[in-house]
Amino acid sequence: MSTVTIHDVAAAAKVSTATVSRALNRPETVSTALKEKINGVIKRLGYIPNAGARALMLKRSGTIGAIVPTLDNAIFSQGLAEFQKQLNQAGYQLLVSSTNYDPVIESTQIKNLLARGVEGVVLFGTSQERDALKLLKTRNIPYIHVGSLSTPFNGFASGFDNKEAIKLGVQHLLEMGHKHFGILTGITADNDRAKDRVLGALELLAQKKIRLKSEVIVECHYELQEARLGLKKLLLSDPKITAIICGQDVLALGALLEAQNQNIKVPKDLSIIGFDDLEISRHILPSLTTIHIDAISMWAQAANHLISQINGVENLPKKIRTGVHLVIRGSTATAPKYKKISQRKTTP
Repeated sequence: MSTVTIHDVAAAAKVSTATVSRALNRPETVSTALKEKINGVIKRLGYIPNAGARALMLKRSGTIGAIVPTLDNAIFSQGLAEFQKQLNQAGYQLLVSSTNYDPVIESTQIKNLLARGVEGVVLFGTSQERDALKLLKTRNIPYIHVGSLSTPFNGFASGFDNKEAIKLGVQHLLEMGHKHFGILTGITADNDRAKDRVLGALELLAQKKIRLKSEVIVECHYELQEARLGLKKLLLSDPKITAIICGQDVLALGALLEAQNQNIKVPKDLSIIGFDDLEISRHILPSLTTIHIDAISMWAQAANHLISQINGVENLPKKIRTGVHLVIRGSTATAPKYKKISQRKTTP
């Protein structure tokens, strides 16, 4: 099947190619009747405008890039869906890249997006290589960080304070009388969010005179099997642990599954908290106590802020704070007595 060109549209509509181009790219310069006529021909012929040619003419691509650590996590896919929705309403298209939490890959992806002429970039977290951020600044490409507030180079951010957010869950466990803790976290290297959540938990525990040894802070990938192995390691390191602070819901769900596998009753013998409030967290039994992040609002505001940057809006806020709150469900309860803890057996 031959490709339908702008010349075919012009011939069928009995107008010049320049008129068709104006109707597509500057519709306000064409009369309503003529615009409707040309759009009717375009629909009938199935013409699809060449994005490259359009970008050259308008000197803009109409695309925005988004770089996230992974597409496996539902929290990212949900956020990107909202981000794309906001962009589409403003007439922009989205290009998505993932990095597997590797800043070197992220730098390459930033360059790839720039090579494709993106007009703006959204970045998740603040663990990017500084040279990559400098490149965006040198090229005058608007960008915004999502998921964190403390940004390099005084950049824009739509997110929350991860150190303070995790404290909501830790405080809840302290109020339940827990004194023996384990932390199950993602890999903190090159992940500012994971690192800040660990620091926040340790900071609050230290204020209560509770100091954790390195053996009860286990890092692992955001995978259920990894989390299950992580819980085994924690309980072998300290069988007295009555509360597990997890830096992400997937880790908490893996810990919950492993506890059930070892016949450890949650929350009677072991309390577990998560972070993110994934959809499954409210449906698993027991349902998961977790930190809820208003991810939809976070990404929507990031999209609108980025579009405003591109349009040259001045005096934009540097930091847009996202709502965060604790959701108490069935995976946490009052700490068990020491006698009961000491009798618990852990399967290697």
